[in-house]
Amino acid sequence: MVKRFFVIFFCVLAACFVFANSEPVFNKELQREFVIIDSAHPYNLNPFTATYTNDARVLIGLYEGLFSYNPLTLEPEPAIADSFKISRNKLTWTITLKENLTFSNGEKITAYTFQNAWRCLLDPALNAPFASLLDCIKGAEEYRTGKNTDFSSVGIVAKDDRTLVLKLNGPTEHLAKLLCHHSFSAYLPDVPGAYSGPFVLKELTKDNVVLEKNEKYRAKDTVPLSSIRFILSDDREKNTYMFNTGKADWVTGPLDTSSVLNSSSLSVSPQFGTEYLFFKADSGVFSNPDVRNALIYAAPIDELRAASLIQTNSLVLPLSDYPEIFGLPDPEEETALALLKKAGYGGSEKLTVRLCLIDSEYSHSQAELLQKAWEKIGVETICSFLPSGEYLNAVETEKADIFSYIWIGDFADPLAFLELFRGSSSLNVSGWANQNYDSLLNEAATIKESSKRYEKLAEAEQILIDDGVIIPISHTVSLNLVDFSSVKGWFSNALDIHPLRYLYFVLPDPYPNLVMAK
Repeated sequence: MVKRFFVIFFCVLAACFVFANSEPVFNKELQREFVIIDSAHPYNLNPFTATYTNDARVLIGLYEGLFSYNPLTLEPEPAIADSFKISRNKLTWTITLKENLTFSNGEKITAYTFQNAWRCLLDPALNAPFASLLDCIKGAEEYRTGKNTDFSSVGIVAKDDRTLVLKLNGPTEHLAKLLCHHSFSAYLPDVPGAYSGPFVLKELTKDNVVLEKNEKYRAKDTVPLSSIRFILSDDREKNTYMFNTGKADWVTGPLDTSSVLNSSSLSVSPQFGTEYLFFKADSGVFSNPDVRNALIYAAPIDELRAASLIQTNSLVLPLSDYPEIFGLPDPEEETALALLKKAGYGGSEKLTVRLCLIDSEYSHSQAELLQKAWEKIGVETICSFLPSGEYLNAVETEKADIFSYIWIGDFADPLAFLELFRGSSSLNVSGWANQNYDSLLNEAATIKESSKRYEKLAEAEQILIDDGVIIPISHTVSLNLVDFSSVKGWFSNALDIHPLRYLYFVLPDPYPNLVMAK
């Protein structure tokens, strides 16, 4: 039923909107500072290391890569790239850059810019979270993991200022999608204040982020807005009041939906994201799949998902043509006990599990449910809670066995989730590795037909589920408040990505049923 809902949703969305490839036509006199209210948090505006959606929202305004997202479909479109050719054997991509490109500081953007930036991104010392997405390039994984220190052996070659050649390990049909990500932008790591995107950073404080138009941007005349202000606030009532009174144009942070004066301004849509619990499975007791599955069989799955709007039994949001997987088994206490006994637990040998979650009312209730359920099979649960701002960084260092993630896909493909569990992936914080799983991901990368490629990816996901690595909870929902009567260029989509360069103001629509007096 969930799968059918998403298929219908995306088909209807595609049928209802037509987005022209031409740049938007806008009235310059109507443009003013665009105000966005976001949740309060410290920004990481380093495109190599940023992982939060909030950071990405700003970064795609400051930096641009070879390809960028279409604001409606999120399909990759040439950006800094002018054109590209794929060799007959699909192992070489030759990308030609547009002419006369510069950063905001006047420095040239060339093919060497990308070669040098990606060399820094792949530096093992940086441990950049998204670096492994380039492992499809010949020699990238070996360089990234320190097995080879000679970057000249990596298949990232600048032939001249405008020609970048990428030599691949195997056909990689989704490469253009990957290169839309902010990590692979034109970036000068050692030159602060050099921006390749439509905007530059004017101000960064704990309360405000201000962007101004980049006058050296390749297509500056097509960027409607001269400035964008992000106000950082967790005050729901204040945020909603500012929108209702016209002091904010888009609220993506906390808001009070019951106080919104114009309900048509609310955008609620399924998001390409998943909340799940996962095991640290690289060593110790929980490297044993029997132990992991014992806890899963005893977990109160229905209760864990009860508060979720879109409950799920899978990691990947079910896109069109993506096969349905079996998901988690139904709870069975008898099976849980049998698996524990098989693993050597029960009787005098008691299993202890350490659970680490974000410090919130919701997480405390989840922990209590698991603690009570696992107590019934003789398992002791020790819980710890961390502030949300510290949580992600602590996942790799905190001594715990189970963590929670809400992961939002960075590109519209199942691999955006499955890459998290590939053995050598820089995004793999679980430590789990499975050769069959990795082989299926590699095989899928060579398949051009999406339905057949998805079949291989679904097989990989089934291995992940069957091995007891994750407990899927829900697919996330995006909630935005946008003044659609006067704002254009903002489209609802599953990744909740809204490129800032397309936003612009128009004359607001008249209120319905309003009669003007003579």
